[in-house]
Amino acid sequence: MSDEFDGLDATEKAGTGAALTRCRALATKIGNELRNKRPEHFVDKSTLAEVHDALERAADVLTTVKGSPTRGRQRHR
Repeated sequence: MSDEFDGLDATEKAGTGAALTRCRALATKIGNELRNKRPEHFVDKSTLAEVHDALERAADVLTTVKGSPTRGRQRHR
């Protein structure tokens, strides 16, 4: 674990854990929703592009996380 995390008190650690749990739940929900979509569901291409950009930004944030398995992965555009 990082020194920064180790320096947090119990309440801060619990809050960080809860935030991570909410992020995982949201990622699962997004994955499940997208799995059920077909191209014809995305009539507005600009909206689909916005969704893609938001997911790319989220993936970029994950690459900054220490010890992330996605670190160093090439972005495909």
